[in-house]
Amino acid sequence: MGGPNLEVFKFSLYLFVPIAALVHFGDPQWYRDHVIPYRNRLFPPLERTVQSLPTNQSAVREELERIKAERLAKRAARLSEEENKH
Repeated sequence: MGGPNLEVFKFSLYLFVPIAALVHFGDPQWYRDHVIPYRNRLFPPLERTVQSLPTNQSAVREELERIKAERLAKRAARLSEEENKH
């Protein structure tokens, strides 16, 4: 078995690894460089999310109609763009 030197080494390693991780990943510059760009790719921007959810049936229907109209407008624009290319 190991001796006291091994135990001291293991203890120092157990202390050093979490502290080193906190120092490295807790750096604000590292957060700005690595986390924020990934977060922006992963989640949609706030202006593209619904901030106030409809609470009654008529509001839900109006929201669905608005979404359908946006989709149809995007599709029509895409189709007209494809026709202009050909």
